[in-house]
Amino acid sequence: MVTFLPTRPGRLAGVPSFDRAIGGAESNVACALAAAGHHAKWVGRVGRDGFGDHLVEAIAAYGVDVSAVVRDPARPTGVYFRTAGDRATDAHEVVYYRTGSAASAMSPDTVPYDTVAGARILHLSGITAALSASCLALMRTLMAARPGRPFVSFDVNFRPGLWPDPAEGGRVLLDLARGADLVLVGADEAEQAWDLTDPAAIRTALPEPALLVVKHGAAGALVFERRATPGADASGADASGPEASGPQASGPEGSDLDASGRAADRVTHVPAPRVDVVAHVGAGDAFAAGFLDGTLRGLGVKERARQGHLGAAAVLTVGGDLAAPPRRAHADRLTALGDEAWERLHLGPGWTGEDQEVRTP
Repeated sequence: MVTFLPTRPGRLAGVPSFDRAIGGAESNVACALAAAGHHAKWVGRVGRDGFGDHLVEAIAAYGVDVSAVVRDPARPTGVYFRTAGDRATDAHEVVYYRTGSAASAMSPDTVPYDTVAGARILHLSGITAALSASCLALMRTLMAARPGRPFVSFDVNFRPGLWPDPAEGGRVLLDLARGADLVLVGADEAEQAWDLTDPAAIRTALPEPALLVVKHGAAGALVFERRATPGADASGADASGPEASGPQASGPEGSDLDASGRAADRVTHVPAPRVDVVAHVGAGDAFAAGFLDGTLRGLGVKERARQGHLGAAAVLTVGGDLAAPPRRAHADRLTALGDEAWERLHLGPGWTGEDQEVRTP
């Protein structure tokens, strides 16, 4: 979508003008991964209009492959407006204009599976599932179990305002999430969508994914990592990375199995650094990109989550949905800090620059 950001705080009714930007969960992740040096391809559908031109050009400028983006001559590009408040609280207004948009026409027919078949990681969002029945059908097709399926990363991204029946939307997203290899969900989203507040209960509702990340904002993230089941085959069913030959969740020999016959989880809490927040919008997508960057590089789950926190911190300290991530060497140096030094990190606007001071009092 094209995002319109207010030029000053206040109610939408009182904001006189807006700055144009790009927005969209999947494209945000693609842009951040491309900026981090990975090959990222965004598959989408926009109108054959000026806003569509802007989106394609802006996303391509990050280094993202946009060759699979379809221009729809009959439907417009989606747009949304938001106030300067925090979308995670009631101190905000968000207005979507997406009904009948080009993106809502995506379907298994308009996005063939071959478009994504060669990927190492396929990243999807629950927002797409909310756009239309055909978009939901596409999500189910892409996430269906099949030989050679890419490692599927699913960010729940529950937006009640996009669902005609939010309760049904929650049930749909839970069903989709159970088919992913990696699920990312905010604790607030899980409570809204599934009435679940305990991370262990969220894991019980989502036993299938090899990795589950429950995000608690400034309190950090809890990663549930399924240990490899003894005797598992090489199908990738127990892989915690995009290939069965990649990083595996490993545990002590003879570890107890859970009720489903899988090895018990390793659970890791990864605190978030202290951040001077400018705006919260886009932080979840940046966390996903950082976690996936670490996954592609074969890092352990603790390091992946730290990379996710750093990606989120880059966006939290700017006003828009996207921010330039820290250079890899800079991020890796911070990720390698000892636990005490990591927990003392204090990041403010401009911290991603190599010459900026990072406080560890």
